[in-house]
Amino acid sequence: MDIKISKGQAYWILQLFGWTAWAMFNIFLLFFADIATLNRSIVIFILSGYYLLSTHFFRYVVLKNNWLELSLIQLLPRVLLFSFILGISNYLVHIIVSTLLETINTESDLDLMTMMGNLIYSVVAYIIWAAIYFIFHYFERYNATLKYDAIIYEIELNKLKSQLNPHFIFNALNSIRALVDEDPLKSKRAITQLSNILRNSLIMNKRKLIDFSDEIKTVKDYLDLEAIRLEERLDVDIDISPDVESCQIPPLMIQTLVENGIKHGVATLTKGGHISLKAWQEDDQLKIQIRNSGQYKNSKGMNNTGYGLENTEQRLSLIFGKSASFRIGNENNKTVLTEISIPQYY
Repeated sequence: MDIKISKGQAYWILQLFGWTAWAMFNIFLLFFADIATLNRSIVIFILSGYYLLSTHFFRYVVLKNNWLELSLIQLLPRVLLFSFILGISNYLVHIIVSTLLETINTESDLDLMTMMGNLIYSVVAYIIWAAIYFIFHYFERYNATLKYDAIIYEIELNKLKSQLNPHFIFNALNSIRALVDEDPLKSKRAITQLSNILRNSLIMNKRKLIDFSDEIKTVKDYLDLEAIRLEERLDVDIDISPDVESCQIPPLMIQTLVENGIKHGVATLTKGGHISLKAWQEDDQLKIQIRNSGQYKNSKGMNNTGYGLENTEQRLSLIFGKSASFRIGNENNKTVLTEISIPQYY
């Protein structure tokens, strides 16, 4: 049976355990110094109880005044001042209880240096408690932030992937529709190609990263589909280094970029054009270059140059942060060059 402890219960368990351990340690020191008595032990237990209550009051002040939201510069003087106040109160309780239980030595315990030492000891104890308390909350919030970021990351990534398939299917069906009346046999082959692509994409869509070799299969199926529609207007060149087959990339990333190059480049040209794909590994980076006939006319935005560009850039940023790079531009007055670099060291 699983036993779940709430945050409040954990706080009190740690408080009780911590200050009890403090009391037992100090009683051990009394025995070690051969000055242990029942009354001195009682004084220590009373002080540990006061420490427990006063640190709980410290916590109340912190929460009441939202000290957890303050910066370190704002927090530090408040903690030091309040620790000093509690240290004085703790020392006064020590003197009163020791007097009542007749354990105080007026000559040594009321000596100025001894009093200063005991006061500093109490203040430091509160400062240490405060440090532990704030560090605990810092890590708790940090972990909560990481969990929140992870949730947002997954939501955003799933959103991008869910947008990808309908977009691709829409374009593919439009291509097949154009063939139905013109060439039924080609349209049948196109439907077969599309079914292969959809089968692969449904499997891939469940994963954040896939093998480069699996992505290339989808790309080749897509190019075959487009070759049926464009015929001799599409010239394809694929140059893939064997050592990149097991490299990891986001699913359908290359396919959408190839689609973008054909739709906004090759297909817009009367005589058609070429599209080439090259991939190799350089150090710990997978390098990908996609070239297509045409011109990249929108250097400031992506709204007019293809859905795949924006989707690719967002997914790379979500998965790899700044470790991956994406760039698109005109290589010359007839060719658009898309370059991607993806880390492979994770």
